[in-house]
Amino acid sequence: MKKDILLMDADPLGSAGLLALLGGQDCAAQRVGSLTELRHKLGEEKFMAVFMDIDSVAVDNRVIRELASDYPATPFLCISRERVHPELKEAIRNHIYACLTKPVDMDEITYWLRCIREDQS
Repeated sequence: MKKDILLMDADPLGSAGLLALLGGQDCAAQRVGSLTELRHKLGEEKFMAVFMDIDSVAVDNRVIRELASDYPATPFLCISRERVHPELKEAIRNHIYACLTKPVDMDEITYWLRCIREDQS
């Protein structure tokens, strides 16, 4: 089973804590800072999951739909300070595995990664 997790976050300092949380889940966590880097990494490797900080990198329904279509076996999770994103309604309904609110809780990460592992086995 794939054990790597990819985090898309444009802020390397702000993502350090989340990388540590993700890395503490018996996974290797890698960070990319842009959609271009994300697409490049996904083209090179398979990942157990992709966490996208949508506060630091702008995404829209079309981008998320394309990612989900191009990488259907990869669950995409969004992370944001905002609880509601009406502009991403379609993407959240159809293509996003889960939306997490900052600050992300260790128990919440553990829960979602356990769900992903169960879905992939």
